[in-house]
Amino acid sequence: MSDQVPVSERAANIEYAIRDVVVPATKLEEEGHRILKLNIGDPIAYPGLPTPQHMVDAYAQALQDGKNGYSPSYGLPELRTAIAKDEQHKGWNARPEDIYVCHGVTEALQIIFAAILEEGTKVLAPGPHYPPYMAYPQMYGATTVEYKLQHQNGWKLDFDDIESKMDDHVRLLVLINPNNPCGTVSDAEDIDRLLKIAANYPNCVIVADEIYDGLDFTGRHVSVASRNSDLPVIVLNGVSKVYYAPGWRIGYMALHDPKGRMKDLRDGIERLLRSRLCASTPAQIGYLAGLTGDKSWMVEYRSKVEAQRDYCIQRIDSIDGIEVESPGGAFYMFVRLTDENWSDSDKDFVLDLLHEEHVLLVHGSGFSPKLGKGHFRLVYLPAIDVLKEAFDRIERFLERRRI
Repeated sequence: MSDQVPVSERAANIEYAIRDVVVPATKLEEEGHRILKLNIGDPIAYPGLPTPQHMVDAYAQALQDGKNGYSPSYGLPELRTAIAKDEQHKGWNARPEDIYVCHGVTEALQIIFAAILEEGTKVLAPGPHYPPYMAYPQMYGATTVEYKLQHQNGWKLDFDDIESKMDDHVRLLVLINPNNPCGTVSDAEDIDRLLKIAANYPNCVIVADEIYDGLDFTGRHVSVASRNSDLPVIVLNGVSKVYYAPGWRIGYMALHDPKGRMKDLRDGIERLLRSRLCASTPAQIGYLAGLTGDKSWMVEYRSKVEAQRDYCIQRIDSIDGIEVESPGGAFYMFVRLTDENWSDSDKDFVLDLLHEEHVLLVHGSGFSPKLGKGHFRLVYLPAIDVLKEAFDRIERFLERRRI
């Protein structure tokens, strides 16, 4: 008889590669080693990209003013109004009552999954993809089916693969745009093709994860909701990435329902939101300042991130054993291991590199066991001097192991 309290299968099976690799890195740090961390999409973890001061001031002032109580379960009315106006600028008729403020996009996803998924249903999500799209649906008896991104064509959507995998059990069709981990930007033509496929499945809702929409370096990004006047779409966004405040944990879902087909679903979402009370009140006030205040700082931040992206591409092109498709947005690149020693063992590459050269990346198979295999994700938020040292170590590691 075991003396261990049993854990549920749903919890035991969850993996989150981005943070799982931190465990051995932390042990090395405790031993006194300096780790170059290119693993986590947290802008605050890297010097030079602080949360804008006027947002911090608004958050702090809210605390000073005693605005620490519960807010309405769907979010502060003034914040919902500001988000709706921001979405209107992206080309669709969002209303304040369509906006629901959550503890980040991750909580929004959990609520969406709880409200929509049941035993035997499916989520069709891109592969590779952000891990919660794989981890959470199983909690509700659903499965995640991955559709292919074309790794030799800029990680563009594989529409033939999407069509072959769509059926009446698919309740959520996911587009992460710009994509995490690949940095792909899907343009209006791509979105229109996706909408045309989804139109054949009346019980399917499109999830448009647009948390990186302000980090588009191609000029081609458009809101999914702006391209659609028929189908139900749930837009996801928040303060974490474009406003550089991930620890505030404020995100939102915006329901675009031009034909009124999500009335029952909206009721279910609202019931779930009420049952968990509310998102952080002072953090909502800080986000409100970001939406309604000065945005000129965004130009400087974008330029810095883009310059760091360009440097990474230059270095990767010069190193034998790795290659990359240039990302069009976000702050990630999904690097292919062309060296035969590692092309089938990306996790070993990441762990061996960590222990020998103290550079922390994330193995590509952590974003999709099949479609991410043979790659690693690199975050290009660190300053160029840090990136230079990291690439020097990666190049040295590849050369040493090739001998």
